[in-house]
Amino acid sequence: MTSCTHGSASRPTWAPPSGKPPLTSRMMRAIWRGLPAGLHDVGWEPGLPVPAADGSPLITDHYFPRAEGDFPTLLVRSPYGRGLPWSPMYGLLFAEQGFHVVLQSCRGTGGSGGAFDLWRNEAADGRATVNWLREQPWFNGTLGTVGPSYLGYVQWALAVDPPPELKAMVVQVGLHDPHALFHAHGALRLETALAVAVGMTYQHQGVAPLLRAMLRLQRRLRDATTAQPLRGAYASALGGEVAWLDDVMAHPDAEDAYWRGASLAQVAERLSVPTSLITGWHDLLVDQTFEQYDRLRQAGCETAMLVGPWTHTSALQQGWPAVFAESLAWLRAHLYADPSGLRPTRVRVHVGGEDDWRDFDDWPPATAVTPWFPTTRGRLTRQASTESAPLTSFRYDPGDPTPSLGGPLLSRTAGPRDNSSLEAREDVLTFTGPPLTEPVDVLGPVSARLSISTDTGHADVFTRLCDVDPQGRSVNVCDGLGRLRTDGQEPSAITVPMSSTAHRFAVGHRIRWQISGGAHPRYARNPGNGESPLDATTFIPVRITLHTDSALMLPMHTHSSGPSPATNG
Repeated sequence: MTSCTHGSASRPTWAPPSGKPPLTSRMMRAIWRGLPAGLHDVGWEPGLPVPAADGSPLITDHYFPRAEGDFPTLLVRSPYGRGLPWSPMYGLLFAEQGFHVVLQSCRGTGGSGGAFDLWRNEAADGRATVNWLREQPWFNGTLGTVGPSYLGYVQWALAVDPPPELKAMVVQVGLHDPHALFHAHGALRLETALAVAVGMTYQHQGVAPLLRAMLRLQRRLRDATTAQPLRGAYASALGGEVAWLDDVMAHPDAEDAYWRGASLAQVAERLSVPTSLITGWHDLLVDQTFEQYDRLRQAGCETAMLVGPWTHTSALQQGWPAVFAESLAWLRAHLYADPSGLRPTRVRVHVGGEDDWRDFDDWPPATAVTPWFPTTRGRLTRQASTESAPLTSFRYDPGDPTPSLGGPLLSRTAGPRDNSSLEAREDVLTFTGPPLTEPVDVLGPVSARLSISTDTGHADVFTRLCDVDPQGRSVNVCDGLGRLRTDGQEPSAITVPMSSTAHRFAVGHRIRWQISGGAHPRYARNPGNGESPLDATTFIPVRITLHTDSALMLPMHTHSSGPSPATNG
């Protein structure tokens, strides 16, 4: 791709407009705490029509520093509108730090022309926007991108064929694989699918329509997620049908032609643009961030990663001062050649249990993966059983499904929660280790190696790591779900990835392994008879039997020494 020359002598003079950023954005900026002071007053040029790849107008707001001199540009493309919170968080905050910010509504959203599609237009529309930037008198030829969630997906889309002006990316709680957002090992992430549909449908319309839609979904979530059949039952909860939601729910197989071109995972394998990754341990996209990091490292691309104690939404709320500081330091380093704000290590993670930050040269750090084994008395031990026999069983009834509690969700109940009420159910198994006499650090990917038999041949298995304090409070650390088909009463082996963590189990605490047959409505119910969860009208309870050669696999440090805690932030 060719590039224009952007020397100041070759550009026409630009007279900045006199508009101020929206009052709501300035008011929000005034109440924020923990953010750096602004370096410049900010101007605002709203409603610019930028031609999309097919000529449709992409409505764009331009924020800029009111000062003499050249400033790099940040491109922020969003399907969620250009008002709150995007205007203050990206337009205003970054412009006052010395960046032109181009905040654009994706096609079919926020007044932009054309029809919105979950992924098919972002690469071409991103390139078209860069072509428009090259014609602007204030564009100095240095470009960065920043943004969270789907705003991360559009960054990966631009990086499919990165323009030569692109010098840095900051992907915050970001998406690169839409299929994995909606499906997990064959199971539909039902609650997430409905919440994403609300955001995509209503957020670009403004705060009030979004709040009304969220409240409606909350009121009608039970009816929408327990209907038989499930297909189409969401319409009353979402205020109407959503065509793309029907499609993503109906295509659970990642290899289906429907998903062709959706995943941008391979972009990171050949990328050379310095890329910062930010996520939270309870972010519903945390695993995608770790995949991005691994691919960037294998490609030799300059990268850094921050993992905080956040959910998908709290990273941009309680976590925003840390997220903004990390993002600003990366963009200054690569767009201003000012590395003074970068930390000396590539990775910084928040360690649960000790509530502190640690710096690492890479992720995951070197650990010994240690199996913990369940026993017939509900204990968890490092000593394997010498027998290979049924250990215990439970009955999962999809008519009364095991509920979901906490974890990586988009709802207010996301994150760490006390699991005591959940673990009191008869359809939830728990295996608990002894009180620890020294701290145990679990650092890296956790998994469950399960040997399972069922009486119907069809089941899901949900497995979770919990931290039990001396008062008996059991708090979820990380988890995962697997879908299996078994051959009669013969056990089948399955390994269930349970995401990753950085967590210290303190002295006196106990490690708990929780196993059940689902987590509803986080995941759609398995009907137990092999039918599609979307179309099933009958459910069959299933007896799930756990065998003794199962194990919880933990990447462990069993000593209190380790990397020095980083400065909180």
